[in-house]
Amino acid sequence: MQSISPTVTVVAPTFNESQNLPRLVALLDKTMGDIAWEVVFVDDDSPDGTWKVAKQLSQDDPRVRCLRRVGRRGLAGACIEGALSSAAPYVAVMDADLQHDETILPAMIAKLQNDEADIVIGSRFVGDGSAEEGFSARRAFASKVATHLSSIVIGRQVSDPMSGFFALKREVFETVAPSLISSGFKILLDILASTRGQVRVAEVPYHFRSRQEGLSKFDSRAMMDFLGLLVHRLTGGAISVRFLFFMIVGAIGLALHLVVLRIGMLAGLGFEVAQSLATVIAMTSNFLINNLLTYSDMKLRGLSALGGLLKFYVVCGVGALANIGVASWLFVSNESWWIAGIAGVIVGATFNYTMSSIFVWRQQQN
Repeated sequence: MQSISPTVTVVAPTFNESQNLPRLVALLDKTMGDIAWEVVFVDDDSPDGTWKVAKQLSQDDPRVRCLRRVGRRGLAGACIEGALSSAAPYVAVMDADLQHDETILPAMIAKLQNDEADIVIGSRFVGDGSAEEGFSARRAFASKVATHLSSIVIGRQVSDPMSGFFALKREVFETVAPSLISSGFKILLDILASTRGQVRVAEVPYHFRSRQEGLSKFDSRAMMDFLGLLVHRLTGGAISVRFLFFMIVGAIGLALHLVVLRIGMLAGLGFEVAQSLATVIAMTSNFLINNLLTYSDMKLRGLSALGGLLKFYVVCGVGALANIGVASWLFVSNESWWIAGIAGVIVGATFNYTMSSIFVWRQQQN
């Protein structure tokens, strides 16, 4: 077993994939040959004890390391932390669900060592690569749409910018790491967008295999993360992913507010009572959805959630005053009513987002 420093660090984010880990280590041992390697399992505190399995493996094999993340969730964040923990000249990222073909890793690393590329992508859509075995019809369609949208952001033709299987020079990753979005889903897309076409990219075909154990990381939240990343990059970082989610939740809350207000008035409640009820219900709904979606990586639970809800009420109350104050001032200053109204909403929403990030949920990048 190797005692020299690794040439490549393989970063494998995990969640409820305890049964896959021993097999993946064995496959890496079989396929990497003379390449000195290590694998870092970055586990989001899996309920099935994946992190326990990883640490047990590390006791028997020094090439295995484990980063257990408590209170944090997210595929991109896991990849970032794992890559930043590496001192190897090259870093590879792959899933632990055994869908990625580890046998192409030596070819990927060779391209980096021979200075043929700065980033090498394991592609399902170039050469004799394929994805039919591991993709459902829904996933295949979503992947095609996402690939076309991604090309707009990265400004280059890459067959598989949504791939979760890639390798790159660590110095490249270290350079772009500060600009990456930790709450995102597709870390490769973010890396390609952050490099702004200044790096050389190569692709190696592989066959995408069927999942062995564990659950897919692709869900509605992942899709929203992807869309948020596109907006963030297309606006040059002016609109963060988290702020976009916050605004979407706010729009949902506004719709709910109007529905409750209407129902209350139809039920015979006075306007003031119905408006108050609608306001409380909308704010409560906004808090719950934001806690589940917008701030899922710092989700409040138990008494902390109750305290957070009360703080959210206060923040939104002050935000409403800011909304009214700005709108009234602009209207008195002879601005059009709709300009004053929109400005008030923007100021109120920005205030709510900023103060919520500071006082309700712990502030994190993006």
